[in-house]
Amino acid sequence: MNKGITIAGNILTDYIKRVSTYPRPGNLADIFDVQQAVGGCVPNTLIDLARMKGGIPLRAVGRIGDDEAGRSVVDMMRAEGIDTSGVSVSSKKKTSFSDAMSAVDTGQRTFFHYRGANAEFSPAHVPGDMDCDLFHIGYILLLDAMDAHDDQYGTVMARLLHDLQERGIRTSIDVVSGEEGLFQEKVIPALRYCDYAIMNEFESGSVSGLPARTEDGALIPENIIRTMEFIHKKGVRRRVIVHCPEAGFCLDAEKGLFIEPSFQLEKGYIKGSVGAGDAFCAGCLYAIYHDKDPKWMLRYAAAAAAANLSAPDSISGMKPHEELLGIMQTWKTNPL
Repeated sequence: MNKGITIAGNILTDYIKRVSTYPRPGNLADIFDVQQAVGGCVPNTLIDLARMKGGIPLRAVGRIGDDEAGRSVVDMMRAEGIDTSGVSVSSKKKTSFSDAMSAVDTGQRTFFHYRGANAEFSPAHVPGDMDCDLFHIGYILLLDAMDAHDDQYGTVMARLLHDLQERGIRTSIDVVSGEEGLFQEKVIPALRYCDYAIMNEFESGSVSGLPARTEDGALIPENIIRTMEFIHKKGVRRRVIVHCPEAGFCLDAEKGLFIEPSFQLEKGYIKGSVGAGDAFCAGCLYAIYHDKDPKWMLRYAAAAAAANLSAPDSISGMKPHEELLGIMQTWKTNPL
């Protein structure tokens, strides 16, 4: 493969606020720090890939508002060598943004989101001359026009993915953790036209209807495995990938099941988890593009996620490829 990776979908600005704790309704929490950063599937994943320095041609496709926030995100992607010619500008909507509340003690984050120009993004905004080896789009449930109903394919996004596969382009999806009741309605149609599906344990469990955790929060690995089998049967051609803080899981259509634990992190190492899922996804896409086996892919993606956790925003923690290899080879992993 030499035509690169195109990533399409959500482009936004994150306003990251480090808070003492997430308060109950009516209570108060202290804000210790406020930081503006890029956010969303497109800039997060592409900038992570660019900073890995893997020599992959990268292209962004999405929609922003005619405002400083949108121009700032595009400028940052261009500075990383990313082709932004596929980013269009809305005359009606502002650039999407999220207020990301990141708890100081745990790094756990909560989002308040404005959909903005992302809600307009549709196949009409995907360049007709686009040519790539791998097309990744996210997030399902957060792209209103793409999530809209299609009589033949189920959703507009499913139709787009079908058309891309017909052109010989491999397709990949990501999902957002929200609106639980819509997962099966909006995600399953897209699975029929995916080569790869990458999502976290909550999202995948919402697709299958099988809980990934017990009521007290303990992971249920057997349900994750059953969920991956369900997703594969819904049409994913090559790999179903599920990530969670404890481990990464992959069901490969040819090679079977793989599980790799996450890396051990010292107390205080985690500065925030905003973008950790996108970093894991970037690691997977890097490995897929370079034809790595599932075990290597999961360890590399875990290293990318670990690097991400060292910074409060979504991209500042990412390391070059050689440093990620160092994490893979020298850091201890948690017991499965």
